[in-house]
Amino acid sequence: MNTFELIAPCHFGLESILKKEIYDLGYEISMVEDGRVTFIGDAEAICRANIFLRTAERVLVKVGSFRAVSFEELYTKTRALNWGRWIPQDGKCWVAKASSIRSQLFSTSDIQSVMKKALVDKMKIEYDTDVIPETGANYPLRVFIKKDIVTVGLDTTGNSLHKRGYRTSTAKAPISETLAAALILLTRWKPEQPFVDPFCGSGTFPIEAAMIAANIAPGMNRPFLAETWTNLIPRKLWYESVNEANDLIEDHIEVDIQGYDADGTVIKKARDNARRAGVDHMIHFQQRPVQELSHSKKGGCIVTNPPYGERLKEEDLFGLYQELGERFQMLEDWSAYVITPFESIEKAMGRKADKNRKIYNGMLKTYFYQFLAPQSEKEVMEKE
Repeated sequence: MNTFELIAPCHFGLESILKKEIYDLGYEISMVEDGRVTFIGDAEAICRANIFLRTAERVLVKVGSFRAVSFEELYTKTRALNWGRWIPQDGKCWVAKASSIRSQLFSTSDIQSVMKKALVDKMKIEYDTDVIPETGANYPLRVFIKKDIVTVGLDTTGNSLHKRGYRTSTAKAPISETLAAALILLTRWKPEQPFVDPFCGSGTFPIEAAMIAANIAPGMNRPFLAETWTNLIPRKLWYESVNEANDLIEDHIEVDIQGYDADGTVIKKARDNARRAGVDHMIHFQQRPVQELSHSKKGGCIVTNPPYGERLKEEDLFGLYQELGERFQMLEDWSAYVITPFESIEKAMGRKADKNRKIYNGMLKTYFYQFLAPQSEKEVMEKE
């Protein structure tokens, strides 16, 4: 079977998490760059990557890459690519998104129109026709230009992979499912440990934790654009990948996963989302303010995205984080992981973070503060 270079974009700063996921699926990593990981795989890999990867935003098939510093050069080198290998005569192909960083070509709308013209002109030659009908399946392109190097990828995913299909109800400023999963994996939380999100909102952190614990593939209940690409991917490969995902589910595992929020309305939404994800039996949601955060067990894990900025009046922020810190200190041998742009969190929590990592939550620059239990702190230091 033919192999391809596959590109998986992800959140900046979390490439190592995605790299491990891809490696665990059995694929060879060829390159790791800011915000994306490239790996080698066949048609089945496209199906499995879309269905199993928790932290990737989408899966692209690399069509080619080249250097271009003028629109004439962009047209010529785009036209030189082997479009007939990827797109059938009736296929609808366009540049759905283009981005440019530190490059001489920076007008994304011009980049899109020039490349569209080039690929249509090439397809007319390859299929010996004057008209490309574009009545068939969709083949959208995503183009990255960095330091004048153009990378062209076919989007196999469609709607971003953070759209698992379970979250129709959201709270204000929700965290994406892919980012939530990546942060949980970053904590090295294990299903035998208690897990609490005291600001759970619509439930994304607890739901993603439950899906990880039960080994539920995040993409098994949603469609993908490339399911219609019968010229590249036999339909049976999608069915086989979903069957593989079904066989791996362990949703009877015993876990202690809890989500709290002071807002009873969002707790109802969280329960609805958990039910759609098939993990409602694994999570205890409760309307409860952070002042009542407590747990009888040792060695648990708090992972949370507290309110900040416009979500709460500035004068109330410090007190909220202070309350979180006070309740956290009363828990025995627990670790706390907090994603926030609030710069006074360490002062409010009454403790300096053992580690923090810059993470972009959408366009918002935040930090992932890690307050580790004594044993966890020792393990991290040994690994570093």
